[in-house]
Amino acid sequence: MGEQDKLLNVKDLAISFPGVDGELEALKGSSFELYRGEVLGIVGESGSGKSMTALSILQLLPASGIWKSGQIDLYLEKETPIRLNELSAKALQQIRGNRISMIFQDPMSSLNPVYTCGQQVVEVLTLHKGLSKKEAKNKVFELFEQVKLQEVERIFNAFPHQLSGGQKQRIMIAMAIATTPDLIIADEPTTSLDVTVQQQILKLLLDLKDQLKIGILFISHDLGVIAEIADRVLVMRGGEILERGKKTEVLQHPEHPYTKGLLACRPPLNRRLKRLPTIVDFQEQESHAPEAWLYKASEYQAHLEEVAANPIILEIKNLQTWYPGRKTFWGTPKDFVKAVDGVSFNLQKGESVGLVGESGCGKTTLGKSVIKLIQPQKGQILFEGADLTFLDESHMRPYRKQMQIVFQDPFASLNPRKMIGHAIAEPMEQYFPMFSAKVRREKTIQLLEKVGLASDHFFRYPHEFSGGQRQRIAIARALAVEPDFLICDESVSSLDVSVQAQILNLLTELREEKGLSYVFISHDLSVVKFMADRMLVMQEGRVVEEGLSDEVYSNPKTVYTQKLIEAIPDSSLLA
Repeated sequence: MGEQDKLLNVKDLAISFPGVDGELEALKGSSFELYRGEVLGIVGESGSGKSMTALSILQLLPASGIWKSGQIDLYLEKETPIRLNELSAKALQQIRGNRISMIFQDPMSSLNPVYTCGQQVVEVLTLHKGLSKKEAKNKVFELFEQVKLQEVERIFNAFPHQLSGGQKQRIMIAMAIATTPDLIIADEPTTSLDVTVQQQILKLLLDLKDQLKIGILFISHDLGVIAEIADRVLVMRGGEILERGKKTEVLQHPEHPYTKGLLACRPPLNRRLKRLPTIVDFQEQESHAPEAWLYKASEYQAHLEEVAANPIILEIKNLQTWYPGRKTFWGTPKDFVKAVDGVSFNLQKGESVGLVGESGCGKTTLGKSVIKLIQPQKGQILFEGADLTFLDESHMRPYRKQMQIVFQDPFASLNPRKMIGHAIAEPMEQYFPMFSAKVRREKTIQLLEKVGLASDHFFRYPHEFSGGQRQRIAIARALAVEPDFLICDESVSSLDVSVQAQILNLLTELREEKGLSYVFISHDLSVVKFMADRMLVMQEGRVVEEGLSDEVYSNPKTVYTQKLIEAIPDSSLLA
């Protein structure tokens, strides 16, 4: 690509933030170019500077950010580029959302909770394209169909809290492409999407790139996604670009040890490991899968037999959770959305069951119904022999310690006014009243360190962390009361592969040490295959296939399961 195709030029970008011991360098002189019709992928761990780079381009840095050096030039129709870091606030309004769109990592905190989803996209079109409200509404319906949303009229009138994480993310993508921008900055845009919708969205972005010569800056921790969509790749760590080049060069023939480590952390689909390599392990041992970590067939069979001999901890019998659908003039429901429609399964002590399926299939509703955060209409929930199905909250209280959940959206599940140390320690006050404040603090720090955070994070607030770090905090809080049974609802979807490996290893170790049982909900089949002994595949509220994870993956019996497996990003481009 020549200079005439250049769309963005970032030169010597350095950003710092004030810290206790001096300035913290978030970016250390990054430089790169992006061309029209190109996808530039940025990968790296949480806190590597990926999102800070994106926010710098849009001039959306936090108020405490210190601009040390750098220039960001945007090349549009004029011969002279627009220097974004020198524009006034008013001039930037004409650029943001119009010439440059951004798809943020966390759709719940990006969408306004007091406006319907349709209203928010309409506002973009009326503001930047001058459409009438009627024209804008029709255009929104087209956009919603384009990003593969079902029931577009219902989604248009729904508020963000009424939709799944995947649906909210697709609304953010629709908003980003509404104005046909020159540049799309996509910060983890497919994190909360199931594999089939992810495949459709990636194809949509690639089609837009080819048809309209849009440039895309694509930030992701998922190397499989980067391999599918990117033309060139930047690898970042600690605010620096460590490696760059064409995707085939970087992903198939990495030179930097850090890049090699990132590639080694992915859960493999073609073999079963006892634990996943981490970056430190890989750098020390220079091995993608140490033989000591590989399960022998006989070993894994012995593990399955041992789990099968354990007592049943959870029994779900013909569970049904329905939501009212359309309503009559008098407010009575005309029909129901059968979110969970007759699901039955058992869970042994120390067993991990994976729950997979497309967005909206009922996975999350089933998880919340099991733990009684949603009241089911019919069926039975038996936990260690006790029938919890129709217990009210006061009678459920003794079971809350034993049954915990890690939610999909960590920002929405953490109190923004509480320091995270207090958020983790709070459940201990309720369930371990014998602990002194000192003991609670010590245990909280131990939990923070166990999930890969530092002790000095105790006094920080949720907004001071990245999405991946907030998810680790949510896991630490769930573990604080020492539960017997844990529901993980997309609990590693927002984590980069290196931290994901640490968390999956941690959950595996806890299962071995404490006999924890898991229901592991995820759209990432490679993660489910690593974590789960058995797999349940859900479609439209029902379980359509179940069996041992290896068997379901190797020999899917239904067309639906085959489609899910075929949609997994092609790993052949990865080393």
